[in-house]
Amino acid sequence: MSTPQPDARAGDDRATPDDLLHSRTGTEVSAEDLVLAAGRDVTPENLDWARRKLAEEGPAAIDKLLP
Repeated sequence: MSTPQPDARAGDDRATPDDLLHSRTGTEVSAEDLVLAAGRDVTPENLDWARRKLAEEGPAAIDKLLP
């Protein structure tokens, strides 16, 4: 059974198509970006965590947190 697709005329309360969803824009990922994507407060401790994670995993670290 297929799921019905939203009608383009239904208004603004429809889902974003998968091909438009992405987590990165191709720009550099900062430690602050990673902290915010993780839903954490921007604190010195969380920024240190994010810097370590970026050093280990590179910009792909944010892809694990965002769809």
